[in-house]
Amino acid sequence: MKKILQCLKFTVILMIICGILYPLLVTGIGQVFLGNKSNGGFITAGGEKVGSENIGQEFTEDKFFKGRVSSVGYNTGENVDEKTVASGSENLAPSNEKLKKRMDKTLEEILKENPTISKEEVPIDLITSSGSGLDPHISLKGAEIQIDRVSTASGISKEKLKSFIDKVKEGKTLGVLGEERVNVLKLNIEVAKELNLIS
Repeated sequence: MKKILQCLKFTVILMIICGILYPLLVTGIGQVFLGNKSNGGFITAGGEKVGSENIGQEFTEDKFFKGRVSSVGYNTGENVDEKTVASGSENLAPSNEKLKKRMDKTLEEILKENPTISKEEVPIDLITSSGSGLDPHISLKGAEIQIDRVSTASGISKEKLKSFIDKVKEGKTLGVLGEERVNVLKLNIEVAKELNLIS
C-alpha cells in the first residue's frame, strides 16, 4: 500500500510540473520575449488581420509580387476542406523527371510574366519550393526581378517599388546565417497601400 501511495504522489507531482508549471513557464517566456511571434505573427492592415508573417500566401495578380512555388498551394485550412490542408514538399530527388518538368514550367511562366529578364537572372528560390511549402520569403534578387512587371501592372514607379523592398527586407538570421530576404506579404501590403486598396 505504501508503494502505491508513493507512486500516486509521484504521478501527481509530475502532472503538476509537466502539465501545469512547465507549459505556463514556456508560454510566459514566449509572451515576454517573443511577443507577436508566439501568437502566430499576425500582420494587420486597414484594421484587419491579413495574414501571418510566418506563412506565405499565393498572389496571382501582376500588380503584386509573387512568392515561391508551393507544392501544397499555400493551403493552411482557412475556409477549405480540412482533408486538403497540408504542409511539406513533394520530396522529389533532383534527378526526378517530375521535378524537372515542374521547374521548367515554373521558369517558363516566370520568363513569360517578366519579359525584361533573362533565364540566368531568375534566382533558384523562385523555381524551387521550400521544405514546408508555406515559405513567406523570397530572396532580395527574387523581389528585384519582379519590379518591372509590378511597376507596369500597378503604375507605381520602379524607384518606389525598390524603396518598398528596402523597407521590408530582413537581414541574415543572427547576422550570419542565410541571406537577406523579403517577406512577400509585407511587401505587397506596401503595394496595396500605395494603390489605396487598404489604409
